[in-house]
Amino acid sequence: MRYDSQQIPITETSLSSYFSRRLTRYARRFSPPPHEDTCWYLGSLLERFGRSEQLFAFQDGQMTLRPLALLYSDAIETDNARERCLMLQQLGDMALFLGALFPERFTRHGIQQDYCIGMGGSAYDYLADNARSNRHIFAELANTFTRMLEMVANACSRKHRLTTEEVLVLYQRWLSTRDPVIEGQLRALGIELEGSEPLQ
Repeated sequence: MRYDSQQIPITETSLSSYFSRRLTRYARRFSPPPHEDTCWYLGSLLERFGRSEQLFAFQDGQMTLRPLALLYSDAIETDNARERCLMLQQLGDMALFLGALFPERFTRHGIQQDYCIGMGGSAYDYLADNARSNRHIFAELANTFTRMLEMVANACSRKHRLTTEEVLVLYQRWLSTRDPVIEGQLRALGIELEGSEPLQ
C-alpha cells in the first residue's frame, strides 16, 4: 500500500478516483454542493491532463500549449457540430486546468483571471445546450466556473503546514490580484480579509 506525504493510505486505483475523492470532500463546503457527476468529470479532467500529450500540441517541431483564443477560433470556424463541441470542451477544460493550477502563466502575459473565466465559462455554456451528453455537468461548470477553479486548485494543492513566510507571500499575492482561489486558501487558514490593509 502506498502512502502520501501525510501518511494517509491511498486506496484508489487511478488518478481520476483519487482526485474525484478530494473534489467531493472539498465540495461539501458549498451549499448546495456541486453534483457528484461534476466532481467525477473534474477528476477525469485532472487525470487526462496529467499526461502531457493530452495538454500540449506538437507544432513546428516542438511541444507547445495552444492558446485558448486559437482553440476558440478553430471551434467557431468549423462547420462540423461534433468537432465544434469537442474543441470547445478542450477549450473549457484547458481554461479550467490552467486557470486553477497555473494562473501565473497568464499573469506573466498581462492576462487577468477573468480571461480564463470568460473563455472557459462560455465554452461550457455552449456545451450545456449542444453537447450530446453530460449537459448537466457542462451547465454547472459554466454557471459556477470560479468555484470550480477553487475546487481544482484545492484538490491539487500540497497538504502541508505553511510557514509564516509562505502565508505572508500568499497574502501579498491576494492583495495584488484579489484572486478568489488564493482568498479561499487564506480563509481556510483562518485569516480574515475584510478591511485588510497591505502588509508593510
